[in-house]
Amino acid sequence: MAEKVSVENVNKKFRLKKSQQINDNGNLTNEILVLDNVDLKVKPGEFLVVVGPSGCGKSVLLDIIGGLTKPTTGKVFHDNLEVVGPNLKTGYVFQQYALFPWRTALSNIEFGLETRGVPEEERTKIGKDLLSVFGLSGFADRFPYQLSGGMQQRVAIARSLATDPDLLLMDEPFAALDAQTREILQNQLLKIWDQKRTTVIFVTHGLEEAVFLADRVVVMTARPGKIKQIIEIDLPRPRGEDIRASVEFAINKEKVWTVLKEEVNKAQKDWELAPGFSR
Repeated sequence: MAEKVSVENVNKKFRLKKSQQINDNGNLTNEILVLDNVDLKVKPGEFLVVVGPSGCGKSVLLDIIGGLTKPTTGKVFHDNLEVVGPNLKTGYVFQQYALFPWRTALSNIEFGLETRGVPEEERTKIGKDLLSVFGLSGFADRFPYQLSGGMQQRVAIARSLATDPDLLLMDEPFAALDAQTREILQNQLLKIWDQKRTTVIFVTHGLEEAVFLADRVVVMTARPGKIKQIIEIDLPRPRGEDIRASVEFAINKEKVWTVLKEEVNKAQKDWELAPGFSR
């Protein structure tokens, strides 16, 4: 089976504007290495979750896969075509809701379809169907400021799904939400994914979220980010809410944490050794 996404030997450096740091050789440098020789294969229809300590390059990797930024070296392929910029086949959901404040919920969902020239009647039907899926049928004419955070993120996800992408990138989309809303949206996302089997790459800091959603969890090292280990999640599909309380869920969560905790501790020590750090 051909991969949906292939990341090959990707490195990413950022230039520091005003400060310098000591690199691994003890020399001053004005560049910072964020990703170091990342290789990753993503299967069609897979729900892949990426975890790692803060600053390890998870979001940068997602941006490179989505064509929003270029790797310093290495390549990314989507359906065997090299990614050189944003792709109409790729949807992206950001941590911030990123809705257009001057457009209603329905109009926000229709935006991608509108830019592609989809007739108004067809895009309105798609938008209303998605509002119904996310329990927002009564809020079609509301503007973002009239919606709660959870509602805004549902609209953002619906907007990404409206164009029927074959790859969906999600960068901590539920991080800013309260625990109850987060679980509701996780459940809704999985129900939609079970139907469509869109390939999803999902970045999170939450271990429970990672285990609940993923087919496989990619654990990244502290910066510079490398792939430390990829862990298969041994839980049946479809996954109901009750699975979170199961022994099997706890076992899978512990598997991920066992690999991740060393990197979290290392990242914490790096922060404490950084110039200007104080408790």
